[in-house]
Amino acid sequence: MPCGQRATAQEPSGVVQPVEPDFPHRELVVGTKEAPPFAMKDSDGEWTGISIELWRRIAERLHLKFRFEQEPDVQSLIAATARGRYDLSIAAITITAERERKVDFTQPFYNTGLGIAVSNNSISLWREIGRTMVSFGFLQAAAALIGISLLVGFLIWLFERKHNEDFGGGAATGLGASIWWSAEAMTQASTGYRGPKTLPGRILAIVWMVVSIITIAVFTASVTSALTTRQMRGLVNSADDLPMVRVGAVAGSASIGFLDSERLKHNDFKTLQDGLKALDTGKIDAFVYDKPLLTWMAGQQFARSIQVLDPLFDAQGYGIAMPRGAPFRKSLDVAILEITRDEAWKQTLFRYLGEKY
Repeated sequence: MPCGQRATAQEPSGVVQPVEPDFPHRELVVGTKEAPPFAMKDSDGEWTGISIELWRRIAERLHLKFRFEQEPDVQSLIAATARGRYDLSIAAITITAERERKVDFTQPFYNTGLGIAVSNNSISLWREIGRTMVSFGFLQAAAALIGISLLVGFLIWLFERKHNEDFGGGAATGLGASIWWSAEAMTQASTGYRGPKTLPGRILAIVWMVVSIITIAVFTASVTSALTTRQMRGLVNSADDLPMVRVGAVAGSASIGFLDSERLKHNDFKTLQDGLKALDTGKIDAFVYDKPLLTWMAGQQFARSIQVLDPLFDAQGYGIAMPRGAPFRKSLDVAILEITRDEAWKQTLFRYLGEKY
């Protein structure tokens, strides 16, 4: 069928509706970029991948001639498409509101989301101890314990200052001695050569000793449990752990938008490979990116040192981009619907992505 000829699509009702391709009567220029396994070059320099195979099937159905041109990153790909340099662009282009303002998109041909890559290398115990010591929860608990100790010391001074020479003298001397005794009692470091003599003071001392023993035991157990859990499970197990670690992302990617919306600090890298190298060498603790691309790259180049967590978050879709107002958008939508419902499409996804596509 020639490029300008009317095509047809079969609806469930059995009625054949005309679909006007409205493609230019010339060779189409299709922009793309390296985004394994959706768009990549084989050993012969030929483009292959999930998105490339999808486009070849679309072109075959609509009898379109085309050639591929490559861009270095998704930002330049979107910009060139918006200027009209490309008739359309296909790779692993996430449909976002910001990009939708610049170009038009087809409906998604693949639905996915963001994933998190973490290192398999063992976590430094001393580093985790330091991280725990400066965490908000630890500092909050330590401040509460110190505050109670000061309060107990003050009350002991009030009860004992007129009846016990160990806590007598001036206010500064008496308070200093009672606070020091409170700290000794809390840590069970008292030598026992001095202590409260009044009944209220001794009652308070007994209560404080019992409470401090229980409190410190629970506090120690909680810290030990947290350190053990981190050693066994790792620093990051879901997106909820990202605020507590060093996060990396590809500059200009959709993952940047998610991290910024969540107000998460992040280190930006030019390419996915650069980010995974930083993760592998311990410069960052987690790397956030499109999960299928992340899984592919980690499996191909960092299979022993990096793993991608199972949880998927911030759902997104990949679509074909085209200049605003392109007349052939409807034809592409229909072709995508038809192709992605075929068994051949499922086999393509399985071939590139395995069982978890």
